[in-house]
Amino acid sequence: MPRKPVARDAVLDAFEALLIEVGERAATLDAVAKRAGVSKGGLLYHFPNKEALITALLERLDLLADEDTALMKAAPDGSAAYFIRSSLWADTPMDRAFVAATRLAEVAHEETRRRFAAIQQRWLDVLAEDVGPDVAKAVSYMGDGLYFNAIFEGGQEGGNAGREADVDILLGVLDRLRK
Repeated sequence: MPRKPVARDAVLDAFEALLIEVGERAATLDAVAKRAGVSKGGLLYHFPNKEALITALLERLDLLADEDTALMKAAPDGSAAYFIRSSLWADTPMDRAFVAATRLAEVAHEETRRRFAAIQQRWLDVLAEDVGPDVAKAVSYMGDGLYFNAIFEGGQEGGNAGREADVDILLGVLDRLRK
């Protein structure tokens, strides 16, 4: 009888969490199995090797980025304002997949880098439809800077302290750039 997808998701969630917390080298198959509460055989049933885990994580990231892009396009106040507002750590599935994948990019995992480039280009294209290509780049850097500074300064927990005021400042700058 096939295993429930819940076990597969638990393994992938464990891999994602280990990447965020301890990095790629420490996210071994044994550590993932232990964290997920499955046997190593159970893990291997779903993911025959670490590269299969990475592929599944990148597929998750792509799906979440597609959902995020759709939300950007539908945002009532424009994709640029949405991008800036959503650039704070909120412990969403997108946040977790994104940060986990950055840990893979840090060790020069080429497929991860390629996927990041494609996602960033999609976001930039949507932003350009809203504010033009030059302002789109500025908005991209604003959002990325806001996101990564919050992570670096406060970690995932509490990284947004005082950042809401920064969002308001950046939205004011965006309004001036739109003119």
